[in-house]
Amino acid sequence: MWDKEKKKHIGDHEVKPESLMMSYGYAPEWSEGAAKPPIFQTSTFVFESAEAGKAFFEVAYGLREKKPAEMSGLIYSRLNNPGLEILEDRLTVWDCAEEAAVFESGMAAISTTVFTFLRPRDVLVFPEPVYGGTEYLFHEVLPQFGIEAVGFPAVEGIEGLERVLGEGDRRKRLRMIFVETPANPTNVLMDIEACARIAAESGDDERRALLVVDNTFLGPLFQHPLKLGADLVLYSLTKYVGGHSDLIAGGCLGPTELVEPVKVTRTIFGTMAGPWTSWLLLRSLETLKLRMTSEMKNARYVADFLADHPKVERVHYLGHLEEGDPQFEIYRKQCVGPGAMISFEVRGGEAEAFRLLNALKLIKLAVSLGGTESLAEHPGTMTHADVPPEDRMHIGITPSMVRISVGIEHPDDLIADLEQALEKV
Repeated sequence: MWDKEKKKHIGDHEVKPESLMMSYGYAPEWSEGAAKPPIFQTSTFVFESAEAGKAFFEVAYGLREKKPAEMSGLIYSRLNNPGLEILEDRLTVWDCAEEAAVFESGMAAISTTVFTFLRPRDVLVFPEPVYGGTEYLFHEVLPQFGIEAVGFPAVEGIEGLERVLGEGDRRKRLRMIFVETPANPTNVLMDIEACARIAAESGDDERRALLVVDNTFLGPLFQHPLKLGADLVLYSLTKYVGGHSDLIAGGCLGPTELVEPVKVTRTIFGTMAGPWTSWLLLRSLETLKLRMTSEMKNARYVADFLADHPKVERVHYLGHLEEGDPQFEIYRKQCVGPGAMISFEVRGGEAEAFRLLNALKLIKLAVSLGGTESLAEHPGTMTHADVPPEDRMHIGITPSMVRISVGIEHPDDLIADLEQALEKV
């Protein structure tokens, strides 16, 4: 069994996460001296003996606890795969998590986690807006299973959370607070520490409420929810972690006692990531800090340009928060950097926003985010199209809003593209 903590040190020196991304979780001698982990493109694994196979299945299906120093044996790639296990070990480093589970999509991570812990009559509370797929899962799917999903505007903050929990017996039936922060696409922040306190005070003696944070917009570099009291952190690894717009994946990280049940559900649902996806994510983790830092720096230039443009009515960007704003206090407490997501509202409405989007030459008109290329989209008619129009306005998604994920291009070129596109508005 390899010593995870020992691998994080050179003598007494603690190795930084960006360095661990090159080797943590893997030793070349495991694979004929290969410097990088190979793609373990196999569905099944050969047991050394019938007794070994029996022991592997006992642990995999929870028939008994692992013995001290016992490793989970390889059985079948729906349960585990060497590449997947290396990736999950490496992912834990940035968030200081005990364990990680990786899925074939971000929605697979969210839905598998939710169905692991929620049961009929349970309550899930979440600030809006959230990603459109999450919104649909909560409002349309969970009620079919007897789960009450309650949203409130993120701009109301903790007061909004307390308000909806104060209705009826929701606080007692609360099993999950789900927070996507910053909110997609408005960049509104929720106080993670305050949410953790409320979760700890809710539920009943049998089952406590969990705080689950979707950290896709800022993580894993610029926000660390587990350190702030979250029970689990979720990712669409498609976005910044994958970072090249060439894969779909999701992740769930946290303490072993919570991630292990999620892995059991993943095995039964069949939502685990495959060998090729795992290998691509290992590749991407090596340049994660370089990419996210470059994108963050570029976003500052772009946001400053937009804020000064006469055809832009409002810019939603964390780097523009100022002292005295309650959002600034949350930002200073829980964020390391502002990230690279910008939403802004052009003067006018949907037609003006469409003219801008149709005029872009360098920035690509596409959904998703976190890739090396800059992407722009119209939340109201694209990523959040399934949210009723009156609800969109209530949670801050206006017809004139445009969302940009800033990439690694030269900022002068991005600004030139936006400048010529704004001339068409």
